[in-house]
This record gives sequence, structure tokens and C-alpha cells, in this order.
Amino acid sequence: MARVVGVAGVGVALVVSGCSPVESTGDQPGGSSASAGQDVFGDAADAAKVKDGGTLTVALSADPDKLDPTLSRSLYSRYVFHTMCEKLYDLGPDARIVPQLATALPTIAADGLSLTIPLREGAKFADGGTLDSAAVKVSIERGLTLPASGRKSELGPIRSVETPDPKTVVIKLSKPFAPLTAALADRAGMILSPAAVSKLGANFSTAPVCVGPFKFASRVAQNSIKVVKDPLYYDAAKVHLDAIEYRIITDSSIRSANLKSGDAQVADSLSSQDAPALQKDSNMSVLQSQSLGYQGLTINVANANGVGNPLKQLDTPIAKDPRVRQALEASIDRDALVKSIFNGLNTVGCSPISPKSEFTSDAAQVCPAHDPAKAKDLLKQAGVSTPYKVSMITSNNPDSLRLAQALQAMVKEGGFDLVIKPVEYASLLDQQDRGDFELLQLGWSGRVDPDANIYNFVGTTGSQNVAGYSSPDVDKLLTDARQAKDKAQRVQLYGQVVGKLQQDDPVIYLYRQRNLTGVSKKVLGVQTYPDGVIRTAFAGFAK
Repeated sequence: MARVVGVAGVGVALVVSGCSPVESTGDQPGGSSASAGQDVFGDAADAAKVKDGGTLTVALSADPDKLDPTLSRSLYSRYVFHTMCEKLYDLGPDARIVPQLATALPTIAADGLSLTIPLREGAKFADGGTLDSAAVKVSIERGLTLPASGRKSELGPIRSVETPDPKTVVIKLSKPFAPLTAALADRAGMILSPAAVSKLGANFSTAPVCVGPFKFASRVAQNSIKVVKDPLYYDAAKVHLDAIEYRIITDSSIRSANLKSGDAQVADSLSSQDAPALQKDSNMSVLQSQSLGYQGLTINVANANGVGNPLKQLDTPIAKDPRVRQALEASIDRDALVKSIFNGLNTVGCSPISPKSEFTSDAAQVCPAHDPAKAKDLLKQAGVSTPYKVSMITSNNPDSLRLAQALQAMVKEGGFDLVIKPVEYASLLDQQDRGDFELLQLGWSGRVDPDANIYNFVGTTGSQNVAGYSSPDVDKLLTDARQAKDKAQRVQLYGQVVGKLQQDDPVIYLYRQRNLTGVSKKVLGVQTYPDGVIRTAFAGFAK
């Protein structure tokens, strides 16, 4: 039977996470559909029921960005990394952290200033190199020092990485850092081949080499990515497929059509318009999980020079005056969006903290009301003439455009003239990093520790602070939460962070997406967890 879990039943327990555009089930191969509020993760493949060989085709809704775990910021890259770049830790279906290349959860010193991590024996990189503590040191230090690293703020106050023996890593911290284990269960914990890093440097993404069930074979930009089975993988007997090919198909209706025709066996990010019909198809399963992340609008406040460069306040009303941003939020009817655009499959979300998180609270789930009259009054207080014109870039897939058009119509009542600028997903990522936008519609797939959903995006030094937002108050609250050893204290601090963010509105959180994945019943072992990553590495074709 497929693993079916009620939303309230998924604990996000921690020992002490990609951007995605909008995309609007049961036993494999038995098939059933989950009722509202239930997750259908899929089951691991039964070796007796699958055959070895074959190429699995996965239809992806967007082209992954760079296949370099240090640089990547895309959910779609994480799909590919899952097959070829294992991490020190992984996430289980219950959203708990489990060892992967490590053999146990870290031993954390009483003062919180060091973590000791034991490593797996016998693991080899796809180029034949041996996974050892020196390789871990190379990867973590690269994440801390590579100029364009997206991992630096995720890794926190690491002072040094020590290698007392080949199978032991000791991470020394200058301050306690509660989210570190969770970070090592994401891209920051992916271990790269030192030989490939030395050879390719910043061009690692052109021929990435890691430890994984598969290894990189080829890439055709905007078209496809192929990985092939790695015979050097330490658990190669569990790998059934010869290869996995990811094909980029941005239109959700075409992805669904490819699934029905058999041209693809897996399709990510099903549209809420297509999912009901696929659930009724006896040849298909629809896996679903409630996202730990959010979809929202990011407002460019001070990103004039690109992420990671000095902030410079932009000279526009929406950038300079939080009342204008509050007015935009008050113009948006989240309930209407969820019901009219997504058939009620998605849920309203007003903060970066999932209601499923262990770190949620009433304060973290407060939702500003839809109030167009208040929006107009705020614009008047700010001295802004209406209609106030503001432009928004969004991914040019049909579902994102449908959302953008709904927002465009909705915010008129509050005094805004929203201009939609659709772009390719890769261009959107580039524009957000360069600060070449006024408003940006994009989401985050979510992580188990709320720090990874907040600090990177609104911390002054956050690796993905594309808004250019800076608040000493928010920085202090987030830093205190990172260093707190007591969960209750972290919960309280995150509630305060949400309150402050809703005053400043650098990001307007709109809703939480349901991850919908279509799978042919000819394939067994495809799974999807709350982190949004489709797990195909140990799948296989049914006998």
C-alpha cells in the first residue's frame, strides 16, 4: 500500500531547502487517490516486482540551473542531485533527518561548538576517488568560500573543518548553530569529488562528480539531462534502472499528455487543472505532499548591485515605503486565489513557516486580511497617486501566467496597476540574482528547519536575499534563533520574525503548494517527500 499520511501527522523533528515557479493517488501500481489533506508519498520498490534495466523518462516543468551543489538555487536541480550527489544526511518520508553518507547523526558537544560526524566505509565517487573526511572538508570549505556560493549563509558560523582520521569529520563553530544538521541534509551536505573540483573549479557544473546511484552523462541546455547507473556506487545492487533522462517540458498540459502517451513515466508539478483527471486514470498514480515552503512575491528593496554585493536603496515608492508594500498585500485575496486558480488543492500561507513545522505558533501563522479600502488608504498616506504602476516578472509557464493574471485583476481594486513580464525560468533566476526586477513571483520548496526558509532570503547577509532587505531587528532575532538550544525559545523568536516581516513586507507570502507528481503504473519505487524532491534513484520498471 502507498504511504498515506495526514498533514497533521507529519512531524518535523530536527537533530538540533529550492526555488520553484507555480504549478498548479495511491499504491504503485494499485492506485488510489488521497483525500484532501492527505499526503501520498509512494512506496519503495519491491525488488521481487521490478526488473533491471531500462531508461526512465522524467518530464520536468523547468530547466535546472547549474548542476553544482555549491551554486544551485533551483528545486529542479535537486531532482537530479538526488540521483548522483548524495549528502551527509537525508530526509525521510516523516521529514526526519537520517544518515546517508554519514553513518549516524552528529555528536554535538555540550557547548554546541562542535559536531562530530562518522562517515560511511566503502563509498566512492563516480571518478573512482574515495569518500573520506578530506573530501568532506573540501566540499564544506568550498561552500563557505566560493564567491557565488549559495550555501555560505546556510552553513553558518563554521570556524574550521577538522579531519582527525579518514572516516571522521569534526566541524568547529564560533557560535552554536542549531540548523546545521538540517543544512547538511540539503545541498550544503552534498560531497563533491575533490579531483573534479580541482580540475574544473567554478565550472564543476559542466561535468559534476559526486557519490550516487547514478553519474552525470550529458546535458542539452533547455532540453534534457541524462544520468547513467554508476557501477562504483556502494549500494549498486539496489539500483535497477540503466539511466534516467530528464526532459524539460514547461507546459503542464504537455507534461500530462506525455505521461498518458508513455513518452514519459514521471511528470513533476502537475497542474491542479490536470491532476483530478490523472487520479481517475487506471494507468496512473498521483503522488502528493504538502510543501514545507511557499509561493510568494518578492519586492526589490535594495538589490541594485546583485546578490552578495553592497545594498543600495532603490528610489521607487514600493521599495522605499513599507506602507506601499503593505497596501499591495492588503489588495490580495489569498482565499480567492486558492479556490479559483488551484481548485482548492493549495492552501493559504502568510508566512515562511509551515503550519506542519515543529517551530510553528499562532504568531507564525497570522494572516493579514484582504482589505482593498485599507490598501488605498495606505497608498494615500504614502503620497502615491493611483493607479500605482508596478511590474512583476514571472515564469512564462501557463500556470504561473494564470496566477499572475489573477493577481493583476485582483490588485486593481486596491489601487495598483500590475504589469506582467513573463520570462523563461532560467532568465528569471538570473534577473533575480542581478536585481533586475521590481516584483518577482517565485516560490521556495521549503526545508525542515525554518532557518533555511527565512535567513537566506531576508537576512542581510543571506545567500539568496534577492530583495536586498536589511533589518537589524530581524537579523538579531534570526541570529538568536540560530544560537538557541531550546526549541520553545526558537518558536517564540520565529513568531516575532514573522510579525516584523509582515510590517516590512519584503516578501508577500501567498500560499503553500501541494506537490503533485504523476507516475505511470509501469514504474515502481518513485517517491516524493515533504521537501518536494521526486525520488527516482531506486525505482524500476515492473516485471
